[in-house]
Parts: sequence; structure tokens; C-alpha cells
Amino acid sequence: MIYPASKQDYPVLIDVWESAVKATHDFLSKEDFEFYKSHIPIYFQHVSLYIYKNEEGVIKGFLGIEDDSIEMLFVDNASRGSGIGKILLDYAVNKLNARRVDVNEQNTQALNFYYHLGFKEVGRDEYDGEGKGYPILHLEKH
Repeated sequence: MIYPASKQDYPVLIDVWESAVKATHDFLSKEDFEFYKSHIPIYFQHVSLYIYKNEEGVIKGFLGIEDDSIEMLFVDNASRGSGIGKILLDYAVNKLNARRVDVNEQNTQALNFYYHLGFKEVGRDEYDGEGKGYPILHLEKH
């Protein structure tokens, strides 16, 4: 179900990202959405990427890890609520020893997901990693 990603997977991963972000990041401006979308392949190069494939071999979600931090966790919008996010998070925590994640403060669905699964807020930044005015909450699982 979970496999390392390859560069051939990038177009599908970008589609998954777009589907998830359009459903959960309604606070992003159109310009910033396009900015991040254009940078996704660059971000992919800085993380260890893992994909979730369903029984038919279709990619439905992915995970990006750097050191002990979850840098990306996205599930295709049509598959949200089916447990894929929890499966990916469990893999990140239990197999890859990831204990930290940064989440947009306005993304209440993601925050509730991480809080429900044992993460706690340990810090906050007014700006995201690109210097844009989207506050970020730093979460850790203890």
C-alpha cells in the first residue's frame, strides 16, 4: 500500500496535491495557489516521498519526510475520510520516526486531524516557509 515514490509519479502527486489543497486551503489566494503548485516539484526534491496506492494500484495519497518532520501529507479529495491519511501518518510516525509537522493555522481540517491523532502545538510563526502571510503552527507528537 505504501511505496517509495519515483519521479514518474510526480504528475499524479501534483494532481493529488491540487485536489487536496483546493478542498482544504480555501484561504490561499489564486496567485499563491499557482505559486505553490509550480514549486511542488522543487519541494519533492528535498524530501523522502512515499505514495499510498489503493488495491487497483492508483495513487490516492502521499507523504514527504525530512529528518523527523512530516513536510507533506496529502490525500486525494475524493478519498478523504477513508483512512488513507491515518495510514500515511501511522507509517510516518511508526516506520520513519517522524514526530513533527507544520500546519497552516487556517487549515482547521488538518489541525483537527493531527490533534485527534496525538499531536500538540509547540510553536507558531506568523509567516510560512516562503515568507507569505499564512501563519504556521508547529506540532509535535510526544
